Amino acid sequence: MSMLDDFPITRRWPAQHPERLQLYSLPTPNGVKVSIALEESGLAYEPHLVRFDTNDQMTPEFLSLNPNNKIPAILDPDGPGGRPLALFESGAILVYLADKTGQLMPLDPARRYETLQWLMFQMGGIGPMFGQLGFFHKFAGKDYEDKRPRDRYVAESRRLLGVLDQRLRGRAWVMGDDYTVADIAILPWVNNLVGFYGAGERVGWADFPEVQRVLAAFLARPAVQRGLNIPARPAA
Repeated sequence: MSMLDDFPITRRWPAQHPERLQLYSLPTPNGVKVSIALEESGLAYEPHLVRFDTNDQMTPEFLSLNPNNKIPAILDPDGPGGRPLALFESGAILVYLADKTGQLMPLDPARRYETLQWLMFQMGGIGPMFGQLGFFHKFAGKDYEDKRPRDRYVAESRRLLGVLDQRLRGRAWVMGDDYTVADIAILPWVNNLVGFYGAGERVGWADFPEVQRVLAAFLARPAVQRGLNIPARPAA
């Protein structure tokens, strides 16, 4: 009997490799943070696609793992003390994976907290603001006659990009020479803003050359290219 059999989520998404970390996700900006971190670290894992078009995230099995019905979530059979660990929230998962593997996080305590600071910058600012801008620019919000909500998120997204651009001046990555969970958290959202959302012109993308430079370096990493497409979406 597998150590994971007690978790209801494995009844809907059976583990073919129960000894591996189980990832329940979708290739969205939040989802790919974890798949990229896993690919970068080399930790063995098994991905499971959580389909929003069929409301997988609202099923009892998924809610048993994440009552907040969001992706990503993980189930690690080899958690602290050798016992299974269920975890949701992408930022918490990134910190857990960094601690588990000893990678993607500076060992020096001061630099660790500085890295966490920039991780929180993504979670509290870039993610919510870019997501709202995407709604008002690409999705249903674009049809609203009142453009003040859209313009509010455009202005705040520009401000955040300016903060990031300033931080990256003279640095290879957010933390300088160290490639960390801060980059893995922030850059998928930047990529989504100018790619999937198509909001580059709206936010004045040309005004942020340092962000452009680091995003290009990020997208050139093989682990990033793999992680951006995990879990694989079903064929159309």
